[in-house]
Order: sequence, then C-alpha cells, then structure tokens
Amino acid sequence: MTSQVSSPAEQTDAALVGEQRASGNGGEGKEVRRLDRVIIRFAGDSGDGMQLTGDRFTSETASFGNDLSTLPNFPAEIRAPAGTLPGVSSFQLHFADHDILTPGDAPNVLVAMNPAALKANLADVPRGADIIVNTDEFTKRPMAKVGYATSPLEDGSLEAYNVHPVPLTTLTIEALKDFGLSRKEAERSKNMFALGLLSWMYHRPTEGTEKFLRTKFAKKPDIAEANVTAFRAGWNFGETTEDFAVSYEVAPATKDFPTGTYRNISGNLALSYGLVAAGRQADLPLYLGSYPITPASDILHELSKHKNFGVRTFQAEDEIAGIGAALGAAFGGALAVTTTSGPGVALKSETIGLAVSLELPLLIVDIQRGGPSTGLPTKTEQADLLQAMYGRNGEAPVPIVAPKTPADCFDAALDAARIALTYRTPVFLLSDGYLANGSEPWRIPDIEELPDLRVQFASGTNHQLADGTEVFWPYKRDEQTLARPWAVPGTPGLEHRIGGIEKQDGTGNISYDPANHDFMVRTRQAKVDGIEVPDLEVDDPADESGQGARTLALGWGSTYGPITAAVRRVRRAGDRIAQAHLRHLNPFPRNLGEVLARYDKVIVPEMNLGQLATLLRAKYLVDAQSHTQVSGMPFKAEQLAEVFKEAIND
Repeated sequence: MTSQVSSPAEQTDAALVGEQRASGNGGEGKEVRRLDRVIIRFAGDSGDGMQLTGDRFTSETASFGNDLSTLPNFPAEIRAPAGTLPGVSSFQLHFADHDILTPGDAPNVLVAMNPAALKANLADVPRGADIIVNTDEFTKRPMAKVGYATSPLEDGSLEAYNVHPVPLTTLTIEALKDFGLSRKEAERSKNMFALGLLSWMYHRPTEGTEKFLRTKFAKKPDIAEANVTAFRAGWNFGETTEDFAVSYEVAPATKDFPTGTYRNISGNLALSYGLVAAGRQADLPLYLGSYPITPASDILHELSKHKNFGVRTFQAEDEIAGIGAALGAAFGGALAVTTTSGPGVALKSETIGLAVSLELPLLIVDIQRGGPSTGLPTKTEQADLLQAMYGRNGEAPVPIVAPKTPADCFDAALDAARIALTYRTPVFLLSDGYLANGSEPWRIPDIEELPDLRVQFASGTNHQLADGTEVFWPYKRDEQTLARPWAVPGTPGLEHRIGGIEKQDGTGNISYDPANHDFMVRTRQAKVDGIEVPDLEVDDPADESGQGARTLALGWGSTYGPITAAVRRVRRAGDRIAQAHLRHLNPFPRNLGEVLARYDKVIVPEMNLGQLATLLRAKYLVDAQSHTQVSGMPFKAEQLAEVFKEAIND
C-alpha cells in the first residue's frame, strides 16, 4: 500500500490524548474521539489468523497515512496444542499522527480470542485499557487448560479494565449461515469479524482488505465472499451495538515525513529489495545461496520472485552447501549473498574464512534470534555480534553492518554491498527477528538517489616481471583500498589458483613462508581497518549556556527505536542526555573514540549480555556501562528511560 505525505515538522512521541467531538461517521449518535496514537494487540491461538489480521490492519493504516510500527510475536513451536499458553500468537501495532519509533510498551486495546490469549497478555495491559474478548471460548475446558478455575469475565479479576464481551464465533457463524459452510469452516472467519470491528472503531479503510481477500481466495470465490461478509459483519456490529458507544480517529502523519510515495514494509522485505537494488546498481547478477531458517527464510522466498531483475536463488540441502554455492558465484562474477540466522552462521564459519582468504565479495545476512544452539527460533536477540567479529579460526577480519529499523534494512543492504564490492571482502549484515518481522512506513527512493556500485573486472595483465614478461597477479592490490583484482573465470590470460592454503603476496601461489603469512594477515586486517565509513553522528542538544550532556546513550541495530523513544522521554522530563547509534561495527567510525571521551557516562543497551560494551571497553578503555536484556523481546521505552534517568542523576 502506498500513500503521499507532505514535508516534515519536528514532533515528539506524545502521550495518548483524546479530543472529543460529535460525529455520525461511527453510527448515528455515536461519539468520535480524536487520538494522537493507539497501540492495539491482536492475540489468539496460532491457528486463529492473528498475524494475517494484524497485517491487514497495518496495511490499511499505512494506506491511510499514519506512522506505524509493528511487533509480530509467533509461537516457537510449529503447531503448539490449541488453546495453550505456548500456542498464543500476537500482533501489536502502534500507529499515530506523528513520528513514532517503537511498537509501544503496552497495548491500549487487547483483542483476546480465547482464555490463553487473555492470560498470556494481560500482564502487559495497563489499567483502564480496553479488552475485547471472544466470550464463546470462555467455557470450562479452554479455561482449565490455562489454569482458570473460574471465569475471569465473571469473577471480578478484570474490573480494572474496560471489558467488551463479544461472542465472535457465534456472530460469525450467524453472519455466514447462508453460505452452506460447516461450523468449523465458518469459525475460521472470526478473525475477519474482529478485523471489521476494529476497522470500524478506528475508521480504517475497508476497500483494500476486501480486495485482498478476493485476490487471496480467487480460486475459492465462496470462501472469499464468506470472509468479506464476516469482515463487513464485524464493521456493522461496531456501528450498531450499544457496547461500543465511541469510535476513534487517528489523523494521518502529514507533518513528519519528507514528501514522497510511501509504503508499509517489513525488515526482511526491505532487505530483499535492497539486495535487488544493489545487484542492479552494480550491474551484476544477484545470486542467493541459502538454506531455510527462521527468521531469515522470507528473504529467500522474496528474492525467488525477482528473476526478471537478474536474481537467481538456490535452496541448498544445508547451510554449508548454501554458502559454498554463494562463494562459487562470487568467484564467477556475481553479487553473492547467503542468508541465515545464528546457528547457520556457526555452520558457515569455515567458508566465511575461505572468503576472507580468497578476498571475494560475499554478503552474509544474519537475521539474529535467541540462542544458544537452536534456542528461540521465533524470538529476537542481538547476541551474534562477537560471533560475527571473531567466530572463525585464525585472523579472519570481516566488516559488520547493522540496520537500525525495518526500513533501514534497505539502505544497510546497499551499504554492505558497497563495502563488499569495493574492498573485495565478505561482509556481515546483522539484522534480527524484531526488525525482520516488524514493519514501518518506507519512502520509496528514486533511482537517482541510489549509489553507483559498478566495479571493473580485471581484463588483462597487471604486472611486469624482471625479464619484461607481462603477467596477471591475482593478489596485486589497489593502493587505496588494498582490494585485489576480480578476475572472472574464463578470461584469457587471467588464469590463477584459488584455495584455502595461504597465498603468496602478489602471485597468489601457495606459500608457507612465515614472513609472507605475517604480511598477508596484517594486510587483510589493514584492508578492513581502512574501509571508509561515515563518522558517528551524535544527537546532543546543548542547553541555553551551550553546555552539552554528560551522559551518552549508545546503541546498535534494532535497539534504535526504544533508545530514541526513551531519550525523548528523558528530555521532555527536563534532563539532558546525548544519543548516538552505530551502523558500522567493524571497523568502528574513526571518531568513535573521541566521541566516547566527551562523556562522563556511556550507557549501552543491548539484547545480549554486553557484547558491544565489551568491544568498546577493550578498544577504547572506556567504562561503558551495559544495560542488557535477553528475554526474546525488544526493550520497552519506559524501561530504558528509567535506566537513563538513574544514570544521569547518579
């Protein structure tokens, strides 16, 4: 979905406010309240279609022009037992009329499709919030499955909330009685009834969802129309029932974005588009050698759709074969990529070392998830930093790039490709499950805005021997970048040997000479150290006297949103704090040491046990203070705001 927005204006993450006005849009005589932002969480069994429901609400919200941020939360099991706590699936959406950065700390509205969904999510719901429950599921057996001895709808335990009991299943079956569906088939549309109800409550467009349903079920028109009917029934229920006396409007975010065409995009989709764009800008075929793994598989699925852009995808039999094929494609002259998560990186480590030795461009995309081992496949973490930095035998330096938001995955992919192609090196691109599955508005760039990534392949000899003979040396380096020439196999006169054994400087012949090995190790390190990356930008607003902050919040990767939201809260409360965020983790920006030295305190929030802080302490001898979390969930802004306030006032 795309939408047009106007020029930006400075805004902050404001608290939920309501401006009331009378209107007939939500049903005759019903009140309409204007809000500046809303956080909704859809929750149900993993078979209840919560991800689809959330995705459709998000798409219509994006087309309406709101800023938004999402947090899908999947069960780790492929199909957990129905109605159990491990089987609960949820989708949280934060949308607003201004610039926002996170999916929100706590939902204003919880849609609970069964007792398990209510129990699994109730702790996150603040007092006074709205809870919409499917009363049809609150029978003895489903409640007993999750430990409810009595119904929470009747025992007073939900008195602190605005509870809206809705028999979603019954109403859906009644709406579809003329379709000749079995009860089980009709029940499957209850998520569309819920979507219709929420669409009415928040004045979301409906045309896109109806078109989507008819397209999705084009081969089953009866099912398509049943879902459309359930969707409309939910809308009509909201408009006519007395239980929902108020509907809400959240205006488009027309002041916070540069003019352009926007669409809602997830991190994995943005990353896929970035890789395709990189291939086009480099004028090279894009080759993906991959093995499916959560949460990286979506990139393989998406790239397989783009053969018309010179993309070739290969689903290998295992992780090692995937990266081996990708490295072979790099040797053959393609922009080569392999995608995986942490466990796959471990399997690929030897071939990454080979790519370091061969000095060929290769992108290793690691969509990080909870570990160790297979760990938490559907939960987020950013604990692969040290693995990316050091997880190979010998001295095998690899540049590391990390996007900060779902939309930023597009630019990070282009940046990683720039480094790989310019310096002839494998490059790690560290995203994570939070970015991969989350989404936000993305301004579609003009082609003219994209970098020129074209490279020159070696075309002839490049060295003259003492006797005057012209030869090709595969390891004769560019003086500026230290990159070796990239010779496409089959080019006459450029035949050369490759392999994992140490190379002789210049000739590339096998060498066991100690001095040569020392020189090659130091040269490969110098090449990575010399990569051009922008200086670190610091957001440090001075006070009236020109005095800056004494505390710096420094992050990397997906912590950007929660950190920035927390910094805004701290500043609104009258405290001063500076903020900086790292995209390039190897090499670090050249001014990083100077930046760190300017502050009395450096706080580093990470979804690991302090890996970036460890690197900063080792390299810059700075007392970086870690604030860590490894729960499989992203930080909450309020949590970080308290950490920052405590550091400032300590």
